[in-house]
Amino acid sequence: MTHNFERFRLAPFLIRGLEKEGITLPTEIQERIIPSVNKGEDVIGRSQTGTGKTLAFILPLLTRIDASKQETQVIITAPTRELASQLYDVLKHFSAFSETPITSQLIIGGTDRNRMLEKVKQQPHIVVGTPGRILDMMKEKSLNPWTVSSLVVDEADQMLDMGFLEEVDQIASMMDEKLQLLVFSATIPESLKPFLKKYMNNPKEVEVQPKQTAPSEIAHWLIPDRDRDRKDILINIAKDLNPYLAIIFTNTKDSADEVFHRMHAEGFNVDCIHGDIQPRQRKKVLKKLQTAEIQYLVATDLVARGMDIKGVSHIINYEIPKELEYYVHRVGRTARAGWDGIAITFYGRNDQEAIEKLEAKGLSFSYREFKKGRWVTIQKREKPANTNEKLTVKAKGMLKKPKKVKPAYKKKAKFKVEKEMKRNRRIKSRHKK
Repeated sequence: MTHNFERFRLAPFLIRGLEKEGITLPTEIQERIIPSVNKGEDVIGRSQTGTGKTLAFILPLLTRIDASKQETQVIITAPTRELASQLYDVLKHFSAFSETPITSQLIIGGTDRNRMLEKVKQQPHIVVGTPGRILDMMKEKSLNPWTVSSLVVDEADQMLDMGFLEEVDQIASMMDEKLQLLVFSATIPESLKPFLKKYMNNPKEVEVQPKQTAPSEIAHWLIPDRDRDRKDILINIAKDLNPYLAIIFTNTKDSADEVFHRMHAEGFNVDCIHGDIQPRQRKKVLKKLQTAEIQYLVATDLVARGMDIKGVSHIINYEIPKELEYYVHRVGRTARAGWDGIAITFYGRNDQEAIEKLEAKGLSFSYREFKKGRWVTIQKREKPANTNEKLTVKAKGMLKKPKKVKPAYKKKAKFKVEKEMKRNRRIKSRHKK
């Protein structure tokens, strides 16, 4: 029986690898992108985590590698070391099925630079890494950009947010004009479009939306903070949840540190990861996650995109993300591989508009509170009346009603003043006589 992926004309060793992994049916994004990558076309792929995007570009790029040439032919960039490492692992796994060795190298910060320079000088067929370190290797003349035929920019909008797009631009500018550029992103912000226009030639644009905003196996709970310290609320509910693994998302590094220190002081099995955590420590945390040594992970949106963390039973949004699309990325960490999941989100008096926008995307929330050791369902908080309207009504109630003014009041008052003035003149006149 013909394998479903054979019609894409992938290398035979990749078909064997897919069979061993039990992967027989391509996802929508794989269906639409693999043929274009095989043809050498530029591609813009818009999709979210969990759509099969990684294999959509790795499989055809591996097929196109000419293993007889010892030169770098593909560069894959990612915004974080963790995501780059994850992409590298997938690449290594499938290239290992090839009878002819396909060489690859991971280039990220936090590792021995001199040792990496020596490895890159051997011109591996594929390089995976973060933009800063890849650009560094090019400037050192260790990595030859002119032999590269395909450049992948993964999570491009996050590259933009983290300020790495300028480095990606410099990398692309060193390469041949016939470069194949593959850009993958959850969103395409306006500020990303000049870069796309500069390097892409009539790209194929593919957008794959999930069939639903978030997996149906996720229960979405909203918890009001009622102007209380959210750390107190978190500690209270964490004692009851007892998750297999819960990720607590904050919007800032400072908030992540505050939550981590409070939970650690309360005796929870907790760790923390964000952009300011040292690379060596981040590796230790990820290793603990793989071996299920951590019960609570406090994190910024660094881990919400692309990274595959298994066994997440609960997501706790300590704050609603400023970019609402990140809500879907966050909760997408749970309810995987047939498991259920719970997404708990704290909200305050100023979050009603954000909640309504999420509901408009098809999300259904249950309003809950943890009281006296048990969960109770509460009424949905209604949108407060317009503040100006409330003040106007209140002000009207405070104003005293003016006394009724008799008809011709002004005319009579004027007549009274004139009469009084005439009287004063007569009195003065008498005194003179």
